[in-house]
Amino acid sequence: MQRARLGLALLAIHDDEDVAEVLGVPTYRAKLLALGLSSALAGLVGGSHAMFVSYVTVGDTFGVTLPLTVVLMAVLGGTRHWAGPAVGAVGISLLLYSFTSGDSALLGKVVMGAVLIAVILFMPEGLMGRWLARRSAGVPASTTAPAEPEPEPPLPASAPAPGAAPLLLTRGLRKSFAGVQALRGVDVQVHPGEILGLVGPNGSGKSTFINVVSGHYLASGGEISFAGRRLDALPAHRVANSGIARTYQVPRPFEHLSVLRNVALPAMFGAARLDLDAAEAQARQWLAFTGLSGRQDLLPAALNLHQRKFLELARALAARPRLLMLDEVLSGLTPAEIDAAVALIRRIRAQGTAIVLVEHVMRAVMALADRIVVFDQGLVLAEGPPQQVMARPEVVAAYLGQALEPADHASAAAHA
Repeated sequence: MQRARLGLALLAIHDDEDVAEVLGVPTYRAKLLALGLSSALAGLVGGSHAMFVSYVTVGDTFGVTLPLTVVLMAVLGGTRHWAGPAVGAVGISLLLYSFTSGDSALLGKVVMGAVLIAVILFMPEGLMGRWLARRSAGVPASTTAPAEPEPEPPLPASAPAPGAAPLLLTRGLRKSFAGVQALRGVDVQVHPGEILGLVGPNGSGKSTFINVVSGHYLASGGEISFAGRRLDALPAHRVANSGIARTYQVPRPFEHLSVLRNVALPAMFGAARLDLDAAEAQARQWLAFTGLSGRQDLLPAALNLHQRKFLELARALAARPRLLMLDEVLSGLTPAEIDAAVALIRRIRAQGTAIVLVEHVMRAVMALADRIVVFDQGLVLAEGPPQQVMARPEVVAAYLGQALEPADHASAAAHA
């Protein structure tokens, strides 16, 4: 199951179901298949057990003790490795047998309860989970920059034809959270091959726009069209399959999957629909593209913020998107790391991918964006070339506030 498409989907759902859905995993279908498969296995084992003991009693079968024993076996061994439940079953069975054979069945149940509490508190990943973590921590990371093979580009690198139809088009896009209107009728166009800067004060609706377009949130109203196809009624995994990928403000990797598997997952469930071997080969290329190939066998917890941001980029690129939405990918980085990220974004655009860049680091926005759209209080305040838009008085006021007149200065000083 760990190498099967369904198994990888379930591991991702366990870590972060919302992100798995946005990356193309049909989470509802995967959970339904898991429920059916688990029920079939439970029925098969239960039927075999009934044939073996020749009778079935409701009190023994549907009581609390037996299900807790099974859960303890899985928790003790760990569920992140195929051998975990087996290791836990051997340990718990030996423990129960030793107490039962000594006529101390009650004491055995007390010890089992203590073991369960201890494992949950001090070893939540189980025996095999702890072993995997230690093995990952023992993998030496490459200290030199690896050679970067050029990955197969998502699209042929070509400049958009003049007058080409927009790749992404939103009309009257609205999103409300109870009484709060985060988006209030937003019209935005993104053309093939361009970088669109999406800027504005905190709380202006920029991240909400990305969440709605990517399917993370359902729109409250309006239209979303991508390559001529309506997306506003589609679930997030079908939006991802259409050729849209995104990153998150705060990196959200699958913490129990290796760096390599994190990047391979969207290659398996995105538009390309690759098998595991091909997806991992593609993932290695994108890890080399982002400078992370020396850390492909580590868990994300072993990465620093800069590397986790680039892991988000590699994971989004593995989906082979036509439109890449970057949500404050430069936040928290040092100036040198920002320069490296800007160069990387330029390389991504050079391969033909359109980019929506939500960012507060204005020097990066001015250096990268072909056009800028300014949001303010859920509305489009201004749109156009970066230098012209950022010089408009209404944009300056939205960022910095209104300048005080001399009379206002005197009044403020008097009140002080």
